[in-house]
Amino acid sequence: MNRGSVPADTPLERRLHGDLPLTDAASVAAGIPADATVLTSGFGSVGYPKAIPLALAEDDRDLGLTVVHSGNVGAEIDVDLVESGAVDRRFSYQSSSVARAATNRREIAFSDRNASAIGDEVQYGGLVDPDVAVVEAVAVGEDWFVPSTSLGQVPAFVEAADSLLVELNRRQPLELQALHDIYRPGKPPNRGPIPLSDPGERIGTTHVGFDPEKLVGVVETDVADSTYIFRDPTADDLAIAANLGSFLAAEMERSPVFEDAVHLQFGVGSLGNALMGELKELDFGDRDVVYFGELIQDGLFDMLDAGRLECASATSMALTDEGQERLFADVERYAEDIVLRPADVANHPGLIDQFGVVGVNSAIEFDIYGNVNSTHVGGKRMINGVGGSADFNRNSLVTVCALPSTLDGGDISRVVPMAFHVDHTEHDVDVFVTEQGVADVRGRSPVERAELIIEHCAHPDFAPDLRAYLEGVQRQDNHIPHDVERAARWQD
Repeated sequence: MNRGSVPADTPLERRLHGDLPLTDAASVAAGIPADATVLTSGFGSVGYPKAIPLALAEDDRDLGLTVVHSGNVGAEIDVDLVESGAVDRRFSYQSSSVARAATNRREIAFSDRNASAIGDEVQYGGLVDPDVAVVEAVAVGEDWFVPSTSLGQVPAFVEAADSLLVELNRRQPLELQALHDIYRPGKPPNRGPIPLSDPGERIGTTHVGFDPEKLVGVVETDVADSTYIFRDPTADDLAIAANLGSFLAAEMERSPVFEDAVHLQFGVGSLGNALMGELKELDFGDRDVVYFGELIQDGLFDMLDAGRLECASATSMALTDEGQERLFADVERYAEDIVLRPADVANHPGLIDQFGVVGVNSAIEFDIYGNVNSTHVGGKRMINGVGGSADFNRNSLVTVCALPSTLDGGDISRVVPMAFHVDHTEHDVDVFVTEQGVADVRGRSPVERAELIIEHCAHPDFAPDLRAYLEGVQRQDNHIPHDVERAARWQD
């Protein structure tokens, strides 16, 4: 649905259009039922509502909310609202220590979902019965609004909810409109293919349309996003980046898919930024380098400014303060090469497959047979959530898991005999990269995968014990030999 239109002659300084129900955060919060299901904007810790969640946190009622968003959000939701005790149930990602602790204490019933699918699950799958969508915008009319720094599943949420609340954030530049390409996939079972032939192409609108009867309140705010803080690359990060660069160079020469262009995706984080720094120096020849992922990080701006990136398609701007200032100072120039799309397009399995993406994501650990744990320490303690990693790990042409071989100062191996929680099976991941080297396990049997992973990815302090484990279990007549009790001792 794309009701209404942003007038072509709208002055950039105008944000409010038409006869709108202007109000304050406390008033609209008081009108939200105590047991409501609230769908919010926000992805990559940006573009989320701030004032209304804070007002709900300060509400004197005994609230038991179900809160749904498609990516990580800021402290107003992930700390203040959670600490207030107002949240009973949560989908589909959490990123603060406060939310993490409440999840692990089971004070909040948390369900982790894939980023690409949650819009459909809300609209058509019966995941929740949504009452109200609360979104952030840079401009709003009687039947449309322009989102701010992220999209996520906002268009699907707005369609699914009974009512709509809009936070008009004057801190976000109205020029962000130029980044958006909002396309809604059709309704199953008659959904057609998404008509996107190139990641830099635009097939939608710059605004989200809605039924004007849904709009019950517009709250004006002036609050900055919770931006990222990335640490400086470590020696391990740089070694991983160099190993990945060597692999990609060989893969480009090997595969005819990469003859003209290379389409890349990186998971968010300090390691991802280091990897993009390495790629800025990699010789791609005459090939176009394209980013097709879910999050735009500072490192992509470096590649764009260096002329090493053709374009970048994502659903959110996961930037540091410096990166956001860089964007806001020259939005329209960056909009020539950057496109923000809804997550059900940015993370769409068919498009990831269509463009032959090389997907690079990190994790907590992986085991010697190639199973990857992205979410639970020791197989039981939730960290954040699976996010969009499953979308890209399952559907990329080449899937890479990249991480340091150890953590905690080298005391803990991130290559383990057996992963006791598996988010991505051995069928989903092709290549493993650590600071020690690269294990390309495509076409290998389980034991062959284990031999390559131990040889090329495990830290020398742990490789002998991993080899001893593998030698011991190979006495079994099993396709994937294991000693569960012995493997469990690694988790301790």
